Amino acid sequence: MAKIGKGGYWLLENSFMMVAIILIINIVYVSFFTIRMILTLKGQRYLAASLSMIEVVIYVLGLGLVLNNLNEIQNLIAYAVGYGIGVIVGMKIEEKLALGYITVNVITNAYDKDLPKTLREKGYGVTNWEANGLEGDRMAMQILTPRKFELKLYDTIKNLDPKAFIISYEPKSIHGGFWVKSVKRGKLFS
Repeated sequence: MAKIGKGGYWLLENSFMMVAIILIINIVYVSFFTIRMILTLKGQRYLAASLSMIEVVIYVLGLGLVLNNLNEIQNLIAYAVGYGIGVIVGMKIEEKLALGYITVNVITNAYDKDLPKTLREKGYGVTNWEANGLEGDRMAMQILTPRKFELKLYDTIKNLDPKAFIISYEPKSIHGGFWVKSVKRGKLFS
């Protein structure tokens, strides 16, 4: 870029380009920030630390552009809008990455001894037991799966028992069991 006058580079002299640059920088920065926070929460400290180095450079560039031009309100607005869009983009990226595992608790409408077997054949880790509900015998299952298969699991359960009660949560840590060993060896969900 060729420098013109005191104002900086020609690209930054154009207020529309300045707004666009600030918007894009902040979308990228906040997306990185969101992903870094998720990686930190999932214990991926080295990957999170590496990402944070890139993140801080992007942050300083974007904030510097805004602070050097505080008299231009559109730059501040672009910064704020970019921040909001960045949160959404970061969350969408994290959804696509689907890091980690989920535990799904299912209570079936009736006791069906074949249901856990069907789910195990599909690669899910299932522990089941007999349960009693207000309206009679039920089956309770605890199912562990990688997050990337979460929606597929819900669809499978709903197809097998449309009246099943389903609740899920993200376990903080997982240790032991045949299923965890199989996942680490890449033997499930092929």
